[in-house]
Amino acid sequence: MFKIFARYLSIGVVNNIIHWAIFGVLYAFGSSQSIANFSAFCLAVTFSFFANARWTFKTQATRLRYVLYVVFMGALALGVGRSADHFAINPLVTLVIFSLVSVIVGFLYSRFIVFRIKT
Repeated sequence: MFKIFARYLSIGVVNNIIHWAIFGVLYAFGSSQSIANFSAFCLAVTFSFFANARWTFKTQATRLRYVLYVVFMGALALGVGRSADHFAINPLVTLVIFSLVSVIVGFLYSRFIVFRIKT
């Protein structure tokens, strides 16, 4: 399981670069943290989903798996962003919190739910 998590984490690093860059641009142009975080996530998660399906879990990237992954992780991104807006958390702190939470929760959800489902 360590090898699988290491692969997932490697893809997560690239995901975070994508996510942070998009979040920064959207927030700089006036988006709320919740919208900036959710939008950035949607773009970055597409990369992560396909990369993890192929490289980490060595399985097919199906429409059902994609929907399950994006809906769950998108709700997580939106929840973190809304909490950050409500508590007026610094945007960089929001990104760090989401990055840490999403790598752990995302791995467990991917490993035991999304890529375990037979489609």
